[in-house]
Amino acid sequence: MSEELKEGSVVSHLIELRSRLLKSIAGILLVLIVLMIYPGAGKIYNWVAMPMMETLPEGHKMIATGVITPFLVPLKVTLLIAFLIALPWVMYQIWAFVAPGLYSHEKKMAAPLVIASSALFYLGMAFCYYVVFGNVFHFIASVAPDSIQFAPDIASYLSFVLTMLFAFGLTFEVPVAVVVLAMTGVASTQKMKEARPYLIVGAFVVAAIVTPPDVMSQLMLAIPLVVLYEIGLIFGRLVEKRETA
Repeated sequence: MSEELKEGSVVSHLIELRSRLLKSIAGILLVLIVLMIYPGAGKIYNWVAMPMMETLPEGHKMIATGVITPFLVPLKVTLLIAFLIALPWVMYQIWAFVAPGLYSHEKKMAAPLVIASSALFYLGMAFCYYVVFGNVFHFIASVAPDSIQFAPDIASYLSFVLTMLFAFGLTFEVPVAVVVLAMTGVASTQKMKEARPYLIVGAFVVAAIVTPPDVMSQLMLAIPLVVLYEIGLIFGRLVEKRETA
């Protein structure tokens, strides 16, 4: 009888998971349809391409080497923007799925963590778009030899932009990760404080791998990562004091 109850519980959880996934996908598709109608995939891609276009010589444009690339790349960009707009809805579905299994004090922390993680992800991507891209693309254009016509392919540009945006978005999640580690007891803030030197080295290693090989771009990723780690430690201590109170 107990095995049947367990199997029924597993099935009900799978059904609930499928329902939450379908609702998340439906939300993203709804936003995608609206964006495709207004303002349109072309205008959205032009906005994403603006940092690069501002560094190209006047009258120059990016190129498309594939047959369907001029259609496919703007569609991918629009899908990404739709996902980002629908992210709070997706995060809510995730929270609604895991909430029944949480303790009351964990539920109280879940909502702030979901809101904070979404906001920090947006902030990281905005920092990358408005601050980092301009410096990175100006650096790339400045080191290109005169014998090379700098006209990036739009598919390669999209791949680079996505990598950078998600790298900065995930980097800005560091405070949430630190708070979760402290809240769950996996690592105390004291231990994480002692690991600070390793974090600093790791931050510059990650920056060297993800960003172009210029010092300014690497500093723009490594320094925020270290600062956000310190912010996470501050909030982590507050959580620890609250748990022991």
